[in-house]
Amino acid sequence: MTTAAEFVGVTQRFGDFTAVDAIDLSIPTGQLTTLLGPSGCGKTTSLRMLAGYTQPTSGRIMIAGTDATRTPPERRGLGMVFQSYALFPHMSVAENVGYGLKLRKVAGPERTRRVAEALDLVGLGHLAASRPKKLSGGQQQRVALARAIAIRPTLLLLDEPLSNLDARLRVQMRAEIRRIQAETGLTVVLVTHDQDEALEMSDRMVLMREGRIMQEGAPTEVFTAPANRFVAEFLGYENFLVLSDGATATIRPEHLEIDGLATAGALTLDGTVVDVAYRGVDRLVTVDTVDAQGEAVRLMADVRDEAVTARPGDRVTVSAAASRLIRLAA
Repeated sequence: MTTAAEFVGVTQRFGDFTAVDAIDLSIPTGQLTTLLGPSGCGKTTSLRMLAGYTQPTSGRIMIAGTDATRTPPERRGLGMVFQSYALFPHMSVAENVGYGLKLRKVAGPERTRRVAEALDLVGLGHLAASRPKKLSGGQQQRVALARAIAIRPTLLLLDEPLSNLDARLRVQMRAEIRRIQAETGLTVVLVTHDQDEALEMSDRMVLMREGRIMQEGAPTEVFTAPANRFVAEFLGYENFLVLSDGATATIRPEHLEIDGLATAGALTLDGTVVDVAYRGVDRLVTVDTVDAQGEAVRLMADVRDEAVTARPGDRVTVSAAASRLIRLAA
């Protein structure tokens, strides 16, 4: 697998604040990589350094095997879609999409062909003559994508491009971006704070905290084996407890049983039901118990077995197979 871009010991400081702390990161060619994490974790700063809008305090940024640390943005061959889309209101959709090609002095006929090609790719060829103010939020986002794609970038950089859309459109545009990436073979780097977005869209996800990389890998690898409690909590894990050997572990609710037949070596705890929430296809049963270190913990079990009739106040046994316990680093 070739590398489209690479961060080599990259640090970015703003005064006394370290936004990015000596990260090493490879961006695989032809894949969609997400930079994921809470606000202030360094993901947008990393994207801006890759784009050339911010210079790193130290370290190198490589693009296609060449040191591009001091290369200006316009010479990096990158396309970028901002959170605000940044469309020109006085230009038509076609003129917006062709703007980057015009700056690059692409000849008129070739520019027209590439604009039409990009608009067809995002399904907006019929709106080429429209103005941005006539378009919906989702359509404006597609125009911004088409403009970035039209220049045929080495990398396509997306800075929280779906955050201004409603929930339905966000889901729709996730699929659209994924389709476009697959059809074009583009290398895409997407910044997001939404774990569902990252899990659904990524070939590779990079989870950041306070300027450092906490974990990276394929979504299935990261989700099923979070490296530490921060990663687990950010990805939506809710059950945490300390085991008899002092290790901290997490268990997904669907792997926790209520009054089940515990297998050899299984975690088994007695507790009291404090809540049962009916959710249609399942019930979320919340149990107060005590872990192996004597600490009070609250565990949630996703129950689909109709034979389990736990109610608030009932004494129950919760259990999880040893293979379902995910041990976490500190």
